[in-house]
Amino acid sequence: MAIRLGDIAPDFTAQSTDGEISFHNWKNDQWVVFFSHPKDFTPVCTTELGYTAKLKDEFEARNTKAIAVSVDSVDDHQAWVGDIEETQGTAVNFPIIADPDRVVADLYDMIHPNADNTLTVRSVFIIDPANKVRLTLTYPASTGRNFDEILRVLDSLQLTDGYKVATPVNWTQGGDVIVSPALSDDEANELFPSGFTKIKPYLRTTAQPNS
Repeated sequence: MAIRLGDIAPDFTAQSTDGEISFHNWKNDQWVVFFSHPKDFTPVCTTELGYTAKLKDEFEARNTKAIAVSVDSVDDHQAWVGDIEETQGTAVNFPIIADPDRVVADLYDMIHPNADNTLTVRSVFIIDPANKVRLTLTYPASTGRNFDEILRVLDSLQLTDGYKVATPVNWTQGGDVIVSPALSDDEANELFPSGFTKIKPYLRTTAQPNS
């Protein structure tokens, strides 16, 4: 079954490079970036896992954990971790789930038969502290993911959860944001004392309120 935005992320218990994990307990009311890999010892995934490890401080600053899954065994994962550390210059500092029976892959609709009927597609899920799925992305096997974009989306989600704003095209941390159309001008003036720019009645911009 497809996972849609707003769904509760399915819970599961599985073995990983950090031991047995019960997913909802492990995430412990934090944000999570959960991403899948077609199999171990693949070149694109090796670069992705290394880059994710280098983002540890960035994730922690956003109250976020990273966790990966692949259909191979824990033993294979542990051997692969050695290759990742050797080639990417960083220790893997988050768990990689073993899913040889495709239980997690099926829960999260990671097997796409028209792409490959045995390997997981390159999926990404951002899951919030309430266990709701807030972002889904699916990449082709040949294309490495953009984790800077994943950080950008985390920033946007956390900002827009706290304030009545949306983020415009190509927004990055510190940039102007869009005032919610649900607010009247008077309400916007109260919420955003620095003021706002009214481009159209439905398009008003203001400085990022928490910057």
